[in-house]
Amino acid sequence: MQVSQDLKAAGLTGLAALGGAALAALLGIPAGALVGAMLAVALMAALGQSVAVPLVARDLAFLVIGISLGAGIDSSVVPHLPGWSVSLIGLAVALVATLAASSLLLSRAFGLEWQTAVLASSPGTMSNAVAIAIEGKGDASAVMILQLMRLIILVTLVPPLAAVLGAPDSGAATGARLPMPLPALAVLLAIGLPLGRFAGRHGISAACLLTGILLSGIAHGADLLHGAAPAWMIFLGFTTTGAVLGTRISKVDLRSAARLAGAGIVVVGMALGMAVVFALITQALTGFPLGQILIAYAPGGVEAMAAIGLALGYDPAFVAAHHFARILILLVLVPVFLSLGATRPPCSGGDDPRGGVGG
Repeated sequence: MQVSQDLKAAGLTGLAALGGAALAALLGIPAGALVGAMLAVALMAALGQSVAVPLVARDLAFLVIGISLGAGIDSSVVPHLPGWSVSLIGLAVALVATLAASSLLLSRAFGLEWQTAVLASSPGTMSNAVAIAIEGKGDASAVMILQLMRLIILVTLVPPLAAVLGAPDSGAATGARLPMPLPALAVLLAIGLPLGRFAGRHGISAACLLTGILLSGIAHGADLLHGAAPAWMIFLGFTTTGAVLGTRISKVDLRSAARLAGAGIVVVGMALGMAVVFALITQALTGFPLGQILIAYAPGGVEAMAAIGLALGYDPAFVAAHHFARILILLVLVPVFLSLGATRPPCSGGDDPRGGVGG
């Protein structure tokens, strides 16, 4: 009976996500498949319907996005590496500044305990931050709620903002390239899915996304494979990713979210503003499209921001390199910032909201 109910929930969730993705795409909303699917599934959950996305579908979606990003890596990337080094350094500085400022704001102005503030402020790798909180560092429910607020706001705001700031040439879009052969794509999926899930079980953040980037990037960079993932598969990847975000929204306790709403809005606004400032500086130094840099610097979930960059047609190799670097930098930065809590007196006067924590 339970299996039947789970299958029904997954099927209805998939239909809602497809409907929302198709409608948003028809309306011309930037990254419409991602945003439309997320909103449709969140609305479905708000109406009291059970929502679910099978883990294998989620992992396949992230893997497809990674493969699509890795497909932009070839020999033509090499001349761009010096310019990318400037942008990557800018990304590292932006991440340090954002994590420091956001953590201090949540701790000093809103009274959150330091480790909770750090994990809630981590600009990417949400699943890693929540996992650390569940293990006993900080308030897991507060971390989950603030991370979800950041993700929802940024997924909604970043696509139109990036499109306005610097829309790419139509020829740069991934969809303009010939698709890679289906047998080769099937091999990448067959190798990447178990490898990515294995890495995920051993603590690697965004494991399937990274696995897709690495496998596809190596194959394309070595001229063993050519072409992008088919447009229909990318669309399904965006739709499934949006559905995953929608199901996460449904797990938030509304009373706890209301208590943290002010903190979430202020922190996201500050982090997005800092990303824009650093993007402007980097654009002046490198000449890369401002919207493309903003996608790389936006303090959103790695999978979501990578998907948005791909959907908007920005250089997939650039997007892949920066989000790969984002994960590596945050895996080092977050533990360092957490360790600072041992030398800081705990803040008082703040609420410790308790709510449901999703996986």
